[in-house]
Amino acid sequence: MASGFCENCSRLLRKIAAHLLKCCRDVCREIRDVFRDISQCTCFKTAPERSLLRRTTQDMHSAHLLCDAETELLSNESLHALHRLAASEDRDLQMTAAMYYLHLSHHLTSPLPDAFMEPVMALLLSADLDVQKTTSLSLVNLLVKNNVCKELVTEMGMLVPMLEMFQSGDATAQCHSCACVTMLASSESNREAVMVDGVIPLLALAKSYDPKVQQNATWALLHLTQSDWSTRILCEAGAIPVLVLLLQSSDSKVQFHSCTALCNIAADREHHPKLLSMGGDFLLKSLLTLMSSTVQKNSSQACRCLQTLSKNVLIQEQLMELDCVLPLKALLKTCPESAITLLSALSAHPPNNEVLVSEGLLDEIGQLLHRHRSSPVIITHSCKIITDLCSSCMGQQAAMESLCLSGLLCALPSPALSDEILLLVTSHVHHLMAWGPVKSNLSLTITSEQVSRLVKLSGQTQNPQLSYNSVAIICKLEMTEEMIQLLRPHYVAMMSYLLVFLKNKDVKFQQLGIVTIFNLKKDGDFSSLLANSELEVQLRKVHAQTEETRRLLQMIQPLSPSSVNP
Repeated sequence: MASGFCENCSRLLRKIAAHLLKCCRDVCREIRDVFRDISQCTCFKTAPERSLLRRTTQDMHSAHLLCDAETELLSNESLHALHRLAASEDRDLQMTAAMYYLHLSHHLTSPLPDAFMEPVMALLLSADLDVQKTTSLSLVNLLVKNNVCKELVTEMGMLVPMLEMFQSGDATAQCHSCACVTMLASSESNREAVMVDGVIPLLALAKSYDPKVQQNATWALLHLTQSDWSTRILCEAGAIPVLVLLLQSSDSKVQFHSCTALCNIAADREHHPKLLSMGGDFLLKSLLTLMSSTVQKNSSQACRCLQTLSKNVLIQEQLMELDCVLPLKALLKTCPESAITLLSALSAHPPNNEVLVSEGLLDEIGQLLHRHRSSPVIITHSCKIITDLCSSCMGQQAAMESLCLSGLLCALPSPALSDEILLLVTSHVHHLMAWGPVKSNLSLTITSEQVSRLVKLSGQTQNPQLSYNSVAIICKLEMTEEMIQLLRPHYVAMMSYLLVFLKNKDVKFQQLGIVTIFNLKKDGDFSSLLANSELEVQLRKVHAQTEETRRLLQMIQPLSPSSVNP
């Protein structure tokens, strides 16, 4: 077949084709020689161990992606593979092991065998930061779920690489390591190890500009304030100024951790001078500002911290100078229990009472009692505040003009209150009724439900003092027509407990029973019921016993002072 080329062109083309064929043969020979020589070098030999690691990596991926069964995840084969991968210098192989532990930390429901902790230490010492971050996150998860023993983690030396991660400059690494250190510090036996090397780095991280890092650092510092020894070390290392400044952080978690840590520190008066050493009442002002926070747990915690500090009279005086009453009155509406606890501490110091009364605190307490009729904390502290502030004429007048007394009475019908709280309430009401105006006011404001409750409590024979207080209140009620109408339905029940009182060996019970009968006899209906009743018979017996006692006493000649005191 004709080629279409002339003889000369055909010759040239055949020549170049032969040349190209020769060149290709030479290149192939050179390539074959090069690969033969390279294959003899250890760099490119296919080592059995490396092949095993590759197969192991594939097997590990399959294991943690396709299976969540703990028996398979924690098999001996998995443990041997983790040892080999963690000991490898290959970053990808180490990351495979780290990811396996991360998977374990999400799915494990039982304790991790101690043998599985050894590869973790090797991974924490990895030169690759990503491997360290993944491993430390796995460890955080395991610690949170109590899958590993905190003491074992410390004994294996894992605290050291954790603390070194503080200096990594990577926010994620710092967060994970901080969280680990915090969990370890929650165990008392680990705190000394954390304190030795961890305080200064933690304080440095607390000053970080990254909120997450600050959160974890302050969380760790908080755990270190849970023992006297570690708290003292923290204070010596300069933790107080750092924590006080963090009260003004824009992050609510950092505020809460810092405030709680300061509250723990303030529990020991030894640290009060350092707490107050920042000029211009900086700590107290910061806490008062935090007390107005819209985050309820933060405002409540600030109040608790101030309450702890208020055990110091000098700090109380500083608080009063800073006009703390107004924000505390506002806090009664959002965090009533925290606010009233601090107000109770302030009212215990008599110099504060005039200001507290003039600020209208009793009005707020009265309203609070009407809103929270079954809160033991609020009722207990309200009783204390009312008693403290009523020690002055101005306080008594303010109490009568407020809803305090009716608020205390409102608590009586609550079924949620224990006998201890009811005893406290009846004791304070009885005490307040010693003042004539209060007695008249109570007689006008008491309700049918409250009278019924007092009658029921009067029959509490298993709690004699509660019964006594209840009868004492009824005894002092003014027998107006309205009061008589409230009492009449209960006359039968009242006669029953009055009989118990007259039979009581304790003279004070007998005397109270007699006075109560005298008061109730102002109503003709009660007098009719009393006539020829068992109660009247017992009353005559008490009268006869009293007369006999008086007669016997008259037989005894008074002893002269010289015979009594020779």
